[in-house]
Amino acid sequence: MCIRDRLRDDAEPGDFGWDPLGWYPSDPEQQVIIKTKELQNGRLAMLAVAGIFAQEFTDGKEVLCHFQKVCL
Repeated sequence: MCIRDRLRDDAEPGDFGWDPLGWYPSDPEQQVIIKTKELQNGRLAMLAVAGIFAQEFTDGKEVLCHFQKVCL
């Protein structure tokens, strides 16, 4: 069985129907704003990870070694 077969017909990417605290707004305009914020947050996180990788490749040390005196 393919995962596509298990999704609802009205499902949207990222919508798993799981909101235990009830924070997801019911207003469609507010839903669009929240989805945009989540996308931007995810993109910023990906850029941060890319920066961490770039720093490790540049100087050859793990990122945490810059904050500790243990790593040599």
